[in-house]
Amino acid sequence: MTNLNNALSTRLNQLNASGHRQLLCGGLKGIEKESLRIAKDGFIAQTPHPKALGSALTHPYITTDYSEALIELITPPFADIKDSLDYLHRTHQFVYEYLDNEMLLSVSMPCGINGDQSIPIAEYGSSNIGRMKHVYRHGLWHRYGRTMQSIAGIHFNYSVPEALWPVLHQQENSRLSLERFTANAYFGLIRNFQRMGWLILYLFGASPAICKSFFGSRPALMAQFEQFDNGTLYHPYATSLRMSDIGYKSVNQANLKIDYNSIDGYVSSLSAAINTPYPEYEKIGTLVDGEYRQLNGNILQIENEFYSTIRPKQIIESGEKPTLALKRRGVRYVEMRSLDLDVFNPIGIDEDKARFIEALLLTCLLQESPETLDQEHQVNNANQLAVAHYGRKPGLELELGQQKIPLQEWATEILESMQPVCTVLDQDDADKPYSSALAKQQQLVENPDLTASARMLEQMTQLQQPFARFALNTSAEHAQYFKRNKLDKNNSRQFNEMAAESLVKQQEIESKDQIPFDEFLKQYFLQA
Repeated sequence: MTNLNNALSTRLNQLNASGHRQLLCGGLKGIEKESLRIAKDGFIAQTPHPKALGSALTHPYITTDYSEALIELITPPFADIKDSLDYLHRTHQFVYEYLDNEMLLSVSMPCGINGDQSIPIAEYGSSNIGRMKHVYRHGLWHRYGRTMQSIAGIHFNYSVPEALWPVLHQQENSRLSLERFTANAYFGLIRNFQRMGWLILYLFGASPAICKSFFGSRPALMAQFEQFDNGTLYHPYATSLRMSDIGYKSVNQANLKIDYNSIDGYVSSLSAAINTPYPEYEKIGTLVDGEYRQLNGNILQIENEFYSTIRPKQIIESGEKPTLALKRRGVRYVEMRSLDLDVFNPIGIDEDKARFIEALLLTCLLQESPETLDQEHQVNNANQLAVAHYGRKPGLELELGQQKIPLQEWATEILESMQPVCTVLDQDDADKPYSSALAKQQQLVENPDLTASARMLEQMTQLQQPFARFALNTSAEHAQYFKRNKLDKNNSRQFNEMAAESLVKQQEIESKDQIPFDEFLKQYFLQA
């Protein structure tokens, strides 16, 4: 870590000397938050996405993820994280106006599953782009089952302040174009996050237990867990089973060698996976008896199928492949995907977490970031799995370089390296919110019992509640919170107008002449 930290100190000192350190502040932050709609009996809602919320196809901020019941709330990007969180809060308030006898599940791991078929696949209408989104999800069902796809989480989107790039470019005396330099720096950030991202699972993981019903379609996986009670399986020291090998990660993709050392390597390796047939998936069939089972029989149907903790992103134009957007216009922001829903917060995330994540991502950017070899990918994955399953276990060691290091020791090193960045981000704010958020996380490193995962298990034990009952009760508490805290009329009117506009937009798309769907897919995949 020392060499990495030396580079960070050098870069911060240069920014300070040139009077540019304030350029670290004000990077744009956006949040995407998934939640399952559940009925009052705790089972996954079988109702369609509420029409009053608008079109899941065209609404910019309220949509669905895998399931018709898996609602996704998106904020615009804001420079002040308070604005992002306020927008997410208002979106929740609006959604709750139209949930009737349903509520949003407060936890990441799904409960109330009555067999795989009880999870309705999201619908997006009759247009070609809407059909493509639906067929892609059908493919995920045939490949992985629906249950895994109903896991919820939070994605934290972050873009480095635009004004910072020319200054860093000049400081490094780089001969690369500014766009290429920016892309390389973003990939450096990503590699460092892959090395240190296990810390997010330790600090903020909130899925230490799982309902037995989650394993209905994969019962063999149950053997690796201990029984908390008749309805719940767990690991005593788990932090984020969502991010373990039974959750968000895909075993089928374990051998994919996606290149994070450059934008060209990333685009070409991801494109190869999308274009390479996979015998097991080819057996499923693509078009069977006139119905599409998946978009294709390749390792990945499209880019989104690749499960990763952090992604480089570019804003895509309608119908554009994400890899092409990156190739054409470089990296615009990163999407950090390893955050569980905070069961103790009505919107699933709080300000301290968000500020900590921003500071960590900036630290990852400013530190030296050597290229990653295959062996290090394996080490990074092993560290993440160890923390997901056993992160609070006393004396747990992780692999760093060629040696083992106690988790608490490495976590403290990372937090110490973040302090100078937090000091800059605090600027002249007397409350020092970034340093304060950092100090709170140090307490969690020193005392694992303060983590969300430990607090969840403690409450379940004290109240003698299975995970499903705990999840249902906290969901009901959040629902009551939003019933007491309703959206004001002005914001309600704005959200209603957006919903209505999105429905009109979907109708406009569907009213246009459509080429045959198979031709549409052919043209989509031929983009180059």
